Amino acid sequence: MTTDPSRPRRNFYGRLKGKTLKQSQRGYIEEDLDALSPGPVTWEDNPARTPLDLPQLFAGKPVWLEIGFGGGEHMVHQAAQNPDVGIIGAEPYINGVAMLLGKIRRAGVENLAVHPGDARDLFDVLPAGSVQRAFLLYPDPWPKARHHRRRFVTPEHLAPLAQVLAPGAIFRVATDIEDYVRQTLEQVPRHGFEWLAEGPQDWRTPWPDWISTRYEQKALREGRTPHYLTFRKL
Repeated sequence: MTTDPSRPRRNFYGRLKGKTLKQSQRGYIEEDLDALSPGPVTWEDNPARTPLDLPQLFAGKPVWLEIGFGGGEHMVHQAAQNPDVGIIGAEPYINGVAMLLGKIRRAGVENLAVHPGDARDLFDVLPAGSVQRAFLLYPDPWPKARHHRRRFVTPEHLAPLAQVLAPGAIFRVATDIEDYVRQTLEQVPRHGFEWLAEGPQDWRTPWPDWISTRYEQKALREGRTPHYLTFRKL
């Protein structure tokens, strides 16, 4: 087997599968997932890393991106509230993908595309400056200090994210982990973003169009405080 020398070495950390999928969820995967593809994203399908044709995909609509959409409730909510926007979601956890597909069916939204994999591969094929808004909501906190390099808010992820975001684009981060807040505020501005908070209420108050996710509800039950951080790409 020959390894492509141009392909970056990327370790993936975290789960790809959880509990056995229900029969209905397997049906969503088999029947719906291919039709929701944003185009060839993986190295196997797109070794030349040809950029995605976003004007064709979303009929010229502005493009938003959700990184790790979990169970998909926020992504479907935003799609329903913003039919004039196209939203791409990336999530490697197949159980989360199946949950999203079920929600898409029930909501009847059509302005979504789904990449069931690593967001870093998606960054490779999104045209520079093509995304108007990005969401990172309750990402894996990797609480142990030796695992902090696995967090999304590191140069390996933030540099390509900054490249695909348009000037003036908004980047929202929600987390209930105080040390994740610290690392976010330390790292994100280093990659061409400004934090838009002017006072404590700006990070304590949810966004006006927010829908509380299952991960946030778990954090609240366990007594942790959500933080809502808003950045703008310079």
